[in-house]
Amino acid sequence: MQIWIMIICFLIGILIIPLVRKFAFLINAVDEPRERHIHTKITPTLGGLAIFIAFTIGMLLLTVDKSGFLPVYIGALIIVTTGFIDDIIELSPRWKLVGQISAALCVVLWGQITIEFINIPFAGPLYFGVWAIPITIIWIVAIVNALNLIDGLDGLAGGIAIIALLTIAGMALLLQDIFVAPVAFMLIACIFAFLVYNFPPASIFMGDTGSLFLGYMIAVLSLMGFKNVTFISILVPLIILGVPLSDTFFAIIRRLKSRTPISMADRSHIHHRLMALGFSERQTVLLIYCMAILFSITGFVFSFSTTWGAVILLVLLAFCIEIIVEFIGLIGEQYRPILNILAKIRRRKKH
Repeated sequence: MQIWIMIICFLIGILIIPLVRKFAFLINAVDEPRERHIHTKITPTLGGLAIFIAFTIGMLLLTVDKSGFLPVYIGALIIVTTGFIDDIIELSPRWKLVGQISAALCVVLWGQITIEFINIPFAGPLYFGVWAIPITIIWIVAIVNALNLIDGLDGLAGGIAIIALLTIAGMALLLQDIFVAPVAFMLIACIFAFLVYNFPPASIFMGDTGSLFLGYMIAVLSLMGFKNVTFISILVPLIILGVPLSDTFFAIIRRLKSRTPISMADRSHIHHRLMALGFSERQTVLLIYCMAILFSITGFVFSFSTTWGAVILLVLLAFCIEIIVEFIGLIGEQYRPILNILAKIRRRKKH
């Protein structure tokens, strides 16, 4: 598993993050407290740059066959550049999307990594044909933005990324994938180094440089590990990333419901709602970690279930998500259809 490379990546990250922090202050890549922010002091961003540098050095040292990784790395370079510019001058959502699609195109058109087909239970294989390219691009962009949107508390996005990557790496080991597993573990070591400085109270943020890069790598590694397989298997990465994807999905629903632009930021993400219920910042991060771990365990179980078992598990998972959404008010404090039904049933039993 080349554990020594993981150790080197961790040590490099530990050493260069203070330098990146000084560099961020020098070029004014800092995050100033705003109304919807949790932190109360000016904090440097660009922590993702340190993660990327440590990852790059690790890739140079990694001895597995890397012949097909160049398109993925160029895509990573594009998305890190996009995040870097955004951390300095705050790009518009349109230009951030251009950078994300450009990175995805490197993977899809140059790297030839696409979702060609899936096997749907009870129906057989569904081939995407010419739609394979746009579907894969949407897949990558969706996961990139999901991790980016949940990056709202110290240590949150980094911890979620580690949990997702650990699950992907574990499943890659079971599938005997000699490339995805070591790359995922190496990236985990880089993120751990960053979390030393980012866990509450943080002295540096990963910024869009980090959240876009990590979202991109999770999306691509999951594609490389689970492409062209069954419908059940292609759902596994979605389940693993259940927390950020659910948060993104319900943010879109919430904004459509209130007729506000989808790209408009608000204080109703899952971490905001948990803190509104009285949890501290550290407690909120740990609670979301627990949710992410449960999603990852479910993803593991899901991948080895029978078709009917997977369907039942998916229904139960959807029900649990709905209950959590209603309880914490992720769509709105008045949105409680199932909880209201359960409350009526309880009242009837009392009478």
